[in-house]
Amino acid sequence: MNIFHFTAEKRNGDMVSLEHYKGKVLLIVNTASKCAFTPQFEDLQKLYLTYKDAGLEILGFPCNQFGGQEPGTSEDASAFCQLNYGVTFPMFSKVDVNGEQALPLFQFLKEAAPFRGFDESNINEKLLKAMISDKNPEFLLGDSIKWNFTKFLIDQEGNVVQRFEPSDEPASFVKEIERLLR
Repeated sequence: MNIFHFTAEKRNGDMVSLEHYKGKVLLIVNTASKCAFTPQFEDLQKLYLTYKDAGLEILGFPCNQFGGQEPGTSEDASAFCQLNYGVTFPMFSKVDVNGEQALPLFQFLKEAAPFRGFDESNINEKLLKAMISDKNPEFLLGDSIKWNFTKFLIDQEGNVVQRFEPSDEPASFVKEIERLLR
């Protein structure tokens, strides 16, 4: 099984088969507009502009499960991204990434790329773990998405290659993207 077996809702309500992205390298990201990691939109957009012609597609999925940091509508989230960060990559409808209402795509992604654990030597991950312990301790368990801006790298055949946590800056995995684009 791969991600091409799934569909997702565009912000306008249309359903799209992820098979539409067959042959592309994908970066699938759960996003939020009021998060400490929100400035990653700038680097994600730079990645997109740099590599889109080579076959990279970034898919953003707004999510309000982490500290209520995406309180508006799907349209509000898209407008925020475009106005504040110039985002031109596809933004989808708001989704849940954990729990009973989680989008099946994210259930699959979590199973295909389990959580690697927190790197306690990284101050950002240590702080993230403390924040999750305080606000959403249930997300510390298992392979759940821990916070906004968890990123999944997918190859051209729809296979999940790697999971990057919120503290992983987009620039830190450019080499992995370039390797898949060859």
